[in-house]
Amino acid sequence: MAAGEFVDIRAVLGGIALVAGALCMGTPALGQSGFTSAYTDLDLDQCLVLEADDFGASWACPGYKGFPLRVQEGDLRFSLNYGFDPDANSVGFQTLPPFNHLGNKLEWRLSNASGRWMPIATIVRYFTADVETGEDKGQVLVVSQIAEGNSCHIAYVDALANKNANDLARQAADKAGSFDCDNEEPEVIGDFTAY
Repeated sequence: MAAGEFVDIRAVLGGIALVAGALCMGTPALGQSGFTSAYTDLDLDQCLVLEADDFGASWACPGYKGFPLRVQEGDLRFSLNYGFDPDANSVGFQTLPPFNHLGNKLEWRLSNASGRWMPIATIVRYFTADVETGEDKGQVLVVSQIAEGNSCHIAYVDALANKNANDLARQAADKAGSFDCDNEEPEVIGDFTAY
């Protein structure tokens, strides 16, 4: 670099973050068929604040291999949206009825039906508050379908009431793709006492 030239530090840091993220997440082994999982951190301190006011906030967060993820908070409830145009891709702000906050990991369910591993769904743990005390009471695994123009919640699994909650959530996620977000209600799977 010649004297007097400037480096765009944002571009350098962005490149480092993408490489580090890819190395940390790993890639499913070649030759596998079906479904597998990859994990990303869900740390709002590492996300870009898109807007914030007294009523809520939204963030752009790193998703699986750079797949766009938007986190929104409003009225002490959280929602996730996916894709480069999250407003067009999803049914809007979807959350759970009680006040809630998100767990710190996002599980991406990947399918290689197209010949390469692509995200088809996510599973995230929502911590739900007790209506009386406001303290954390329940834990719900929320399964969301990722499909252009048709992304939404497709299933809820009570993580405390079902010993095999993670397996149940993955089975629901692997059915993603055929769910009609405009005309179907998310399925409650197994025992449910979270709220």
